[in-house]
Amino acid sequence: MKSARYWVVVLVLFLAIVVVRRRGDVDSVPQSAPLDHLPMSLAGRVGSDVPLDAYVLDVLGKGVFLNRIYSSMKSGTGAKVTDDPAIGLFIAYFPTQRTGQAIHSPQNCLPGSGWTFDSKGVTTIKDGNGTPYRVGDYLISNGKDKDEVFYWYRTHGRTIANDYKAKWYTLTDSILYNRTDAALIRVVTPLRPGEGQDSARRRVAQFSEQLAPLLSAYIPN
Repeated sequence: MKSARYWVVVLVLFLAIVVVRRRGDVDSVPQSAPLDHLPMSLAGRVGSDVPLDAYVLDVLGKGVFLNRIYSSMKSGTGAKVTDDPAIGLFIAYFPTQRTGQAIHSPQNCLPGSGWTFDSKGVTTIKDGNGTPYRVGDYLISNGKDKDEVFYWYRTHGRTIANDYKAKWYTLTDSILYNRTDAALIRVVTPLRPGEGQDSARRRVAQFSEQLAPLLSAYIPN
């Protein structure tokens, strides 16, 4: 007589086969607003889109991308751009990662562009409602140039600071919900000569705190 454990294994295998057959290779992707509809005015800054070169798009793959520079503005009539360092925003959203398309981690891409990571960590920011978001916090350099960088992944309403944890959720959600859609959000600002990382971090944090709660409209929960 077969043991109870045997029949449990058989049942699990049967259910797994049923799930795989029903789901197939097509993801379920909820509707969302176009990424380029993200507000141009944000955190007291005004944005301008920067087109990505064709070879960069080839490397990134079949996703939807936003590459934008947000410059600080003086308040009042006839506002003009100030000399406050700009904020760079890059978002890569992939509706599916089943066909060999995958998000490229900045920890792999940036060193290939000549940048090195001087420090790595995780920090928590909070939006106006007090909702916390854990994000990667990095200081990078290329020669004399230094940048402060926040980046995180967004998968189905989650904010994830860790590359491997983001991949794990993509795997589990593909099984449970038939979804592999995910996005990478990167916010960066240059350090002025003589400026410390804490000062640049506050600039990036202020912008990110106003950006984060807007993302659910453009990246499906």
